[in-house]
Amino acid sequence: MNKTQLKNRIDAANNKRKADLVIRNASIVNVFTKTLTTGDVAISDGIIIGIGHYEGHEEIDASGKYIAPGLIDAHVHIESSMVTPQQFSQVVLPHGVTTVITDPHEIANVSGTTGLEYMMKDAESTLLDIKFMLPSCVPSTSFENAGAHLTARDLEPFLQRDNVLGLAEVMDFPSVIRGDEAMLDKLMLSQQIDGHAAGLTELDINVYGTAGILTDHECVTKEEMLIRLERGMYVMLREGSVAKNLETLLEGVTEQNAHRCLFCTDDKHLDDLIEEGSIDFNVRTAIKRGISPITAISMASLNAAQCFGLQQKGAIAPGYDADFILLDSLDKFIISSVYKNGQVAAQNGKYVGPIHSKSDSLAVQDTVRIAEISSTSFHIHMGDSTKAHVIGINPNNLITEHLVLEVPQVNEFFVSNTEKDLLKIAVIERHRATGNIGLGIVHGLGLKNGAIATTVAHDSHNIIAVGTSDEDIKTAVKAVQQINGGLVVVQDGKILTSLPLAIAGLMSEEPFEMVYEQLKILDDSLLQIGAPTHFNAFLTLSFLSLPVIPHLKLTDCGLFDVASFQHIQVAVDKE
Repeated sequence: MNKTQLKNRIDAANNKRKADLVIRNASIVNVFTKTLTTGDVAISDGIIIGIGHYEGHEEIDASGKYIAPGLIDAHVHIESSMVTPQQFSQVVLPHGVTTVITDPHEIANVSGTTGLEYMMKDAESTLLDIKFMLPSCVPSTSFENAGAHLTARDLEPFLQRDNVLGLAEVMDFPSVIRGDEAMLDKLMLSQQIDGHAAGLTELDINVYGTAGILTDHECVTKEEMLIRLERGMYVMLREGSVAKNLETLLEGVTEQNAHRCLFCTDDKHLDDLIEEGSIDFNVRTAIKRGISPITAISMASLNAAQCFGLQQKGAIAPGYDADFILLDSLDKFIISSVYKNGQVAAQNGKYVGPIHSKSDSLAVQDTVRIAEISSTSFHIHMGDSTKAHVIGINPNNLITEHLVLEVPQVNEFFVSNTEKDLLKIAVIERHRATGNIGLGIVHGLGLKNGAIATTVAHDSHNIIAVGTSDEDIKTAVKAVQQINGGLVVVQDGKILTSLPLAIAGLMSEEPFEMVYEQLKILDDSLLQIGAPTHFNAFLTLSFLSLPVIPHLKLTDCGLFDVASFQHIQVAVDKE
């Protein structure tokens, strides 16, 4: 903004010149006083310049409607939508989301700083405000192999960019508590640091706070949430496609602590964003669970803006960005239209903003490189043991169970058994063709035949596959290699369907509408191989390789026990 622009805004605010746009007769959701107020809302230069009585070059009669600040997703991985930032923008703006705080650590784990550059470049032309937190843990731990390794020195140049706010979720808590030099260097980069406090004790939270870590989005119980609030952290109430913690955590929200509570989606699938919504779903759910509508809107706007130092966002007030929603119903949070920088972005659930040409993604393609797979690559030798450490699925939850079960075997090798719901799972290193293959057993995924495989495998994004036979697993893995990353469903040695994700094996180059159609075809194929309907098998599978979430996970280096933070063998030693 230059001096002339400032003078023009001041003149408009002082009624010396017409505003660009005036919204008349809407009830204003005031997130400062938690009340409804009245008055014309005047906008010039994309900024709210006044509330009162104004004239505008354009005037909108919003009688019977409510005007509320645009919503902010406090923590999201855009890559999890499987579309580019430009396409993601078109999906979430109709849901009232005008700003997101994103952590691009998914693509960074595959393509390093080249991936960060791609995401930031593609985000430049979006109508959506996309703010970045720099990935703190690439790889997330030292117990797996990712496609990149980012140090504080690698991240530091990005801090000078206007769209970068700080350091993203610190997942490697052992490095924090040990005070490792590399981690200390990263913590010193910024005063704005996001946390990842899954399973941490009260003492651990003290360590987190002392390290300057401000937020947590990994609470799964009301008790965990309250401990973090008492220690001065901001808590993000998450509702993603797998991690659905919102309703449980809302039980702990009160008018006294709500000002420290934010909403986030973290990882949400494209079909869920389209069908269910983004942060608007969180707001509607909060209202249904007894939170006052204005408090729920505040949690989705002002609270997030204050947490991240976005001083001109999150409210309908003079000097704030003209990012706002017109609502037909406050209690049901029914969105009529969405405005970004004072311009209409969405109406009646449809994006109506500008469409830009897609960014060049060649630098983040061709990322699947695996070693040759043999007929014995997926053999799990049990020796003389009849019991195994087994990953137990918790539907719609990132946390798994560490089970010890009797498992079927032939000639001392484990064999999948659909009746007992014990399936072979594999993580194949796909960045440098090292030949690493981690093997394990999973209970609760429910496939009846065939196999599925994907390069979406948090956070290192190696290939992860599960199936009822070694041959189908091998076929699925090879198919993923052939399409250079994506999702594949196999049955009886034949590929039923596949969804190519050419960009880092994580995102499609296609428009979101086409990707949505492909996902629906993929869902039909999952039903054909007997996958469960009460949770998404691909989404669940994609988090089974994340070794910073309790309790038992699988990396390309083997079965990982999060409690002891070390790899363990599959077979249980005989006593």
